[in-house]
Amino acid sequence: MKHIGRQINPKRRCVVAYRVVPKEADQCLVVFTDSLESDAHDALMNLVESNAGQTAYELAEAMDRTQLPDGRNMLRAFAGTGKLSKMPTDKIEMTPDMQNTVTLSELNNAIATQKGVTVEDLALQPQDKGSEKSETTPQPVIAEAPVAPSSNDVLSDEDLAAQYRSQADTLFKEAKRLREQAEDLVPTKKSSKKSAASA
Repeated sequence: MKHIGRQINPKRRCVVAYRVVPKEADQCLVVFTDSLESDAHDALMNLVESNAGQTAYELAEAMDRTQLPDGRNMLRAFAGTGKLSKMPTDKIEMTPDMQNTVTLSELNNAIATQKGVTVEDLALQPQDKGSEKSETTPQPVIAEAPVAPSSNDVLSDEDLAAQYRSQADTLFKEAKRLREQAEDLVPTKKSSKKSAASA
């Protein structure tokens, strides 16, 4: 399964949208799956597992042609809400199956060597006409560091506040879910006393 990985430390599942960031060959852009609402998470995983996702040179290309359940463009929505995280490629390991892992930096080096190019040459470029990449897949609209709005799309204070509230809600829900998982694994002493008293 292509595009599936995780942060090495701490272990955190992610989907790799861009294996190489233009002009930053040692950086990638990932979406941490635990940062997404359930409907967006399911839409992303369905895309990864689809033929379009598995045949995409970079998953971001397929994301740019996919809508979230609420109708927003997946790539633009994730970029606009801070879901695309820039990470060093040696801090991400790809997990194509349950048995094998390889760091993204090693994978990029292997692909570059096989193609006879540099790792930086693997990055999608806005105007990449005539290359092998552009012949096999269309170029995404957002090709360079889609982690913040462009200077032409300045956010108002209201927009920023709405984004902060949305991110805070997501983090709150994630913290609550993790706390519940921790309680399931090892109940706190306070909780075990309550359960003993009620028994």
